[in-house]
Amino acid sequence: MKEVILYTDGACSGNPGPGGWGAVLFYGEHRLELSGGEAHTTNNRMELLSVIEALAKLKEPCQVKVHSDSAYLVNCFQQGWYRGWLKNGWLNSKKQPVENQDLWKRLLALKDIHRLEFVKVKGHADDKWNNRCDELAVAAAKAAAAGGSAGVK
Repeated sequence: MKEVILYTDGACSGNPGPGGWGAVLFYGEHRLELSGGEAHTTNNRMELLSVIEALAKLKEPCQVKVHSDSAYLVNCFQQGWYRGWLKNGWLNSKKQPVENQDLWKRLLALKDIHRLEFVKVKGHADDKWNNRCDELAVAAAKAAAAGGSAGVK
């Protein structure tokens, strides 16, 4: 299985508001930068979409180390929240519908293809690639706010 390193980030101007996501994939000497945005979204949706869109670019099952500053994303996998959601019919611990189910379901389907390891990084600190993802996400959010195309690069 190929080993891939993935850095991701999401951004939102207002929450909800215009948002963007950024991702950087590494495989050996290769690097791929991706970004996209939506005119009306939330930060958590952009965090999830950054991982989904990047994993969707992989052409075969891979071992992927995902670096993210999103506790929402990382804790779900490190603490196994999704297992409880599946067991409880997509209800959270408060017996309310899990937010962003559409994206969680897409991400869990990708998890079944790839072997994922999630690593929490400190946001807006000295992590070069997390900072690069933030730049991509913020630019995509600005483009989405302006009505421009903020599609996948």
